[in-house]
Amino acid sequence: MRSQNYSKKRQAIYELLLSTDTHPSADWIYNKLKPEYPDLSLGTVYRNLKVLEENQVVKSVAVVGGCERYDARMSQHSHFVCKRCGKVEDIFYCEDMTDLLEIIHISSDHHIDNYNLIFYGNCSKCS
Repeated sequence: MRSQNYSKKRQAIYELLLSTDTHPSADWIYNKLKPEYPDLSLGTVYRNLKVLEENQVVKSVAVVGGCERYDARMSQHSHFVCKRCGKVEDIFYCEDMTDLLEIIHISSDHHIDNYNLIFYGNCSKCS
């Protein structure tokens, strides 16, 4: 992810997102990177996450406890959010939504080119 507006902090945010499957919040990212970048601000993290989203290399997957959670895995997949502990997990069992998308198209005449499916419940630790 190199662009004409290259930024070391943006690259660090992106690489951190690539390195984790925890679907972190901006606060989590800020706290992880602050020791390496003492002049980093939370506003800088948010601004760079917005740029990364606009460049379609990360996405916001859910709001948990009032905080947006981010993912750098851009392949089509779903997510599970634990309502108790806030854990966000990838779910790859729902990758092929062809039948459901066809039903929606037939019944509503909408042309869907993307979707975000989120399941909510309690994870195995919280059940």
